[in-house]
Amino acid sequence: MRTEFKNEAFTNFKAEQANLAYDAALRQAEAELGRSYPLVVGGARIDTERKAASVNPAKRDQVVGMVAQADRGLAERAIAAASAAFDTWKQVDPDARARYLYRAAAMLRRRKHEFSAWMTLEAGKTRAEADADTAEAIDFMEFYAREMQRISLPQPLTPSAEEENQLYYAPLGVGVVIPPWNFPLAIVAGMTSAAIVCGNAVVLKPASPTPVVAAKFVELLERAGLPPGVVNFLPGQGGEVGDALVDHPLTRFVSFTGSRDVGLRINERAAKTQPGQRWIKRVVLEMGGKDAIVVDADADAELAADAIVASAFGFSGQKCSACSRAVVHQDIYEAVLDKVAERTRKLVVGDPADRATDVGPVVDEKAFRKILDYIAIGKQEGRLVLGGGTGDPGGWFVEPTIFADVDPKARISQEEIFGPVVSFTRAASFEEALRIANDTDYGLTGAVISNDRAHLELARRSFFAGNLYLNRKCTGALVGTHPFGGFNMSGTDSKAGGAGLLAAVHAGEGRIGAILRRRQGGRRIDAVPRSGASCRIVLVHFDARGTGALRV
Repeated sequence: MRTEFKNEAFTNFKAEQANLAYDAALRQAEAELGRSYPLVVGGARIDTERKAASVNPAKRDQVVGMVAQADRGLAERAIAAASAAFDTWKQVDPDARARYLYRAAAMLRRRKHEFSAWMTLEAGKTRAEADADTAEAIDFMEFYAREMQRISLPQPLTPSAEEENQLYYAPLGVGVVIPPWNFPLAIVAGMTSAAIVCGNAVVLKPASPTPVVAAKFVELLERAGLPPGVVNFLPGQGGEVGDALVDHPLTRFVSFTGSRDVGLRINERAAKTQPGQRWIKRVVLEMGGKDAIVVDADADAELAADAIVASAFGFSGQKCSACSRAVVHQDIYEAVLDKVAERTRKLVVGDPADRATDVGPVVDEKAFRKILDYIAIGKQEGRLVLGGGTGDPGGWFVEPTIFADVDPKARISQEEIFGPVVSFTRAASFEEALRIANDTDYGLTGAVISNDRAHLELARRSFFAGNLYLNRKCTGALVGTHPFGGFNMSGTDSKAGGAGLLAAVHAGEGRIGAILRRRQGGRRIDAVPRSGASCRIVLVHFDARGTGALRV
């Protein structure tokens, strides 16, 4: 009997022993720097002449790994391998598929610091941020394994006096998984495991800045015994490999987390029916946010400041859930702003491998330039309170930056920056604060700091966010506890880490089998559909004499 799901505990880095263990994991990873990583297609390792260097964003001259790059021909080969693997993988018992995830989660748990250290080196994550990423990856596999075992059972239906009816979910087919770089293990593991535990086979195209962590996750699945071809590892350029995967007629669904522009492009391309395509492709999109923390007049200013600093500057603000706007009631505005600035001054910016570092680098030069451009815009649109500069030129470091007195319609209030920049906006009332918070194209996360119960209830009804938090920060969603996803240009609100994701996204709407309870001519009429159909409804119609005729 399976145990109840429980979130993986975070490592306490206040303990010296935990830091020593992490230091050892960093040394182990550093000994492997520069290794080559091939494609994995149908279980075969494929090296290519074209390679891309993955570099440490804190030390730009340090190569983390050399990663083979696919082309359109290899994309075609990967889809074919996934399609071939699907034919047998879909027939594997759901409990057996779940056990692959349990095994991989147990292996990852034993190697937690090892994987976290690779994220420190490749993604620039501090110890605490990397550890939380690894814990979330474990959570996703544990949670989705249990969820598969739940939905693999016959689902509830309204009873019929004349029939015995059963509803089963079924695998869809070949999926394309395109994860982001900012959670290079957790979201890779979550998107991939959700798809494969349902009986689908996938092509995983990792994010260009963090392919090494993704490659190591694929190695983990192989060591857990996952059959060849169920997960195919295909790094490459999005405009070449990504388009080929999304467009392919054998692609059944696409799971994407990343920028709004790329997500909308994927949605548009997937909506076009290709020659030979026999289905409407499902598309799961999570595309970012412009998240706000609203602070009420009677709020605890200390709590508000803690929430804003943690949400705005954790992982250098490179989270779709990050607080990029603080909308504060005018009566408490200056007090909260002062406390946020005071806390931010104490943050240590530096190499995330150093245990004392609070804020590491941004991921690459492209992100670095974009953030600095927005800081220049912010200097024209608001009052620079703190930051705005850069750090060690050996890495992509940007200081935590605070702008005050920013108009709600300003660019830095409306456009996703994806960096350590937060803008403060003054509100005359709580109702105005909610209007400002809602006035963006996005709807991902938000938080309200207030001691007024009526205002908190108003926020429950009126704050338009997929994940709304009351009297806490707006980052740090936990699998199972805070199913994650948003509205509008934040995505399709598929709620990753939630009970409905597998059924809604990665499995068919269900096979419905209707079995006559009566016997006709001494023979039971069995209308249960054959396995493998993603959605096949069989109805039994009765004529006036009560005999049945099968109609599909």
